[in-house]
Amino acid sequence: MKHYVVMGVSGCGKSSVGAAVAAQINAQFVDADDLHPRSNIEKMARGEPLNDTDRHPWLIAVGRQMVGATTPMIVGCSALRRVYRDIIRQEAHAPVCFLHLKGSRAVLETRMQSRPGHFMPPSLLDSQLETLEPPQADEDAIEIDIDQPFDHLVAASVARMSETRK
Repeated sequence: MKHYVVMGVSGCGKSSVGAAVAAQINAQFVDADDLHPRSNIEKMARGEPLNDTDRHPWLIAVGRQMVGATTPMIVGCSALRRVYRDIIRQEAHAPVCFLHLKGSRAVLETRMQSRPGHFMPPSLLDSQLETLEPPQADEDAIEIDIDQPFDHLVAASVARMSETRK
């Protein structure tokens, strides 16, 4: 059984798209933000970017969410660098496809500004964009442009995911 990680920088729609896609394909959705240790959330809330030491136990927890799942799982997780995706794949012990939600800085910033109270401030967007290593051709990944209506974005994601399940 294949699992999916909806990935991308903050503001791309990982949680909303992931939950909507999961509902359409009868999968379980987990928001990786809920798996962060409190120290990570506090650090990001102060406007400080996480480093690899901060991320490592979180990425292990993300991958382990998929272990033993009896239905497909969709996890919303930034997974910005290949090494992070490798950790998730290793810990999942199952095939994982990454659904990369990609958008321009302007679209991302607008989305981040429209979600008051989120722990990730728009000031960290540049840090995330600098860290991002888009999936490469040898990775099981799908890229979707987020600059489209939400229902189209979800439909395109479901359609592309169904191609990878064959």
